[in-house]
Amino acid sequence: MPQNEIVTPISVFDGSGLLQNFGWSRQPGFFYDPALVWASRRRFSESDRYIVFSPTHLVIFEVRDDGFLGYLGISIISLKDRKRSTQIFQTLLPLGSYEMPTGSETGPIHYRRKKASLDFIPMGGGVRIIRADIPKFGHHRSLRGELVLSEPPAVESLVTNLPWRGEKNAFRYSRRSPWYTVEGVIQFGTAGLIFTKGNAWGIFDWNRGVRPRKDVRYWASSCGLSEKRLVGFSVGYGSADSSAGTENAFFVDGKIHKLDQVTFNIPPSNWLLPWHFTSNDNRLEMTFTPHQERIERSRLLFYSSTRRQVCGFFSGRALLDDGSVMKFQNIAGFAERNKTRF
Repeated sequence: MPQNEIVTPISVFDGSGLLQNFGWSRQPGFFYDPALVWASRRRFSESDRYIVFSPTHLVIFEVRDDGFLGYLGISIISLKDRKRSTQIFQTLLPLGSYEMPTGSETGPIHYRRKKASLDFIPMGGGVRIIRADIPKFGHHRSLRGELVLSEPPAVESLVTNLPWRGEKNAFRYSRRSPWYTVEGVIQFGTAGLIFTKGNAWGIFDWNRGVRPRKDVRYWASSCGLSEKRLVGFSVGYGSADSSAGTENAFFVDGKIHKLDQVTFNIPPSNWLLPWHFTSNDNRLEMTFTPHQERIERSRLLFYSSTRRQVCGFFSGRALLDDGSVMKFQNIAGFAERNKTRF
């Protein structure tokens, strides 16, 4: 399928606020102004999410404003056993009160609720800081710590601007960057989760847009070392119209190798059995070996969201732009299906 690569900075909207410029880019060069959106604030969906990996744990930090429902979630998932702990704070009808930045490169997020706090702080030189202080985090333990995420030199991201068929104002402007190195410590109860450079990795998942009436989306991502090179991927599909640019790419040392359509072959009876991923351009083949699963549900009046996440390890091969093949083995990552309706 031909994909529309956008190579110069450009707006998501035209002068009248109508959606335009659908496709994908290697850099977050789209201009997004929520004041131009022709939709009720209750239909906005804005989220920042970080997924970080150490040799022993996967940790997810997320702040999301879905109009009807606001959300802060942190999950600590052990990669050595099947233990996990999640803390979620919800806000009814936040309607923009989280003040999510309109761009993915600048602007901090500061979440405060009673004594709990979470900060996402972009710094100069592509450095990002995650700072958390949750005095009561599941089972009466505390979670405190600071992580520093650093990007490789001259990196590229997978940036897409996609509409929905039959939904005039619905769109999703997103950025996925699966190539950060991570340093820092998270004190979780009496345990210290240690992230050291060269041995810990991070993924940045950023989304802004207007939800359709109902949506189903699949997404998987991972990053780590293979043959002494930093590899990662971001693949997904759903009900959005991806004809101008798919949400699929493989990364080596921060450089993008664009993929066309990727299919998730999920065992229907048991999601903890191995999955298989294939692409129609024969550039990606991989197997996902699940480790554990979590299901998260949110509901408010006519709004509902169900997210099914599975973490585990990916192995496979990718055909790069220069014709060489990159193989990878047991790279930590996760896959999910997210259903929303209102």
